[in-house]
Amino acid sequence: MTDAAVTVLEIEAIKTLKARYCRYLDTKDWESWRTLFSDDFRSDTSRAGGKVIVGADDFVAFTRRSLRTNATVHQVHAPEITLTSPTTADGIWALEDVVRLAPGLNLRGYGHYTESYEKLDGRWLITESTLTRLREDIFNVAVSVYVSPRMKRAIGALARRVAH
Repeated sequence: MTDAAVTVLEIEAIKTLKARYCRYLDTKDWESWRTLFSDDFRSDTSRAGGKVIVGADDFVAFTRRSLRTNATVHQVHAPEITLTSPTTADGIWALEDVVRLAPGLNLRGYGHYTESYEKLDGRWLITESTLTRLREDIFNVAVSVYVSPRMKRAIGALARRVAH
């Protein structure tokens, strides 16, 4: 097989990995979802209002608690994947997701995943993922509201005051 053919096959394997990421997350198949990450996986959602979590088990447990049974739909598009060695790669994915926050209240987000991958024991795994948001809309059947970064900070500050 030519080097170009090997590259295409490896990139396709990473695309399949990310497709499973979305499917397992949206179907709440936590056991299968965990198999997609290296043990030392690092998640950084701090620029999207979240936090940094190191360790795949902690990340999966946090996500499971955060989403509970909330309906979600994650769609990734336009992958930019670069093999950096025979066993490592980097990628950027455009993201659109919808999260049901409460009955009749949903969030639609747009942004990017910037990720690193490693091939271990013949399988590609996600080793690092950074989520950035370009826009978030809160919506229901009647209304859709763009949540600007300023509004997000104000809502977060109010929520912290109420929680204490």
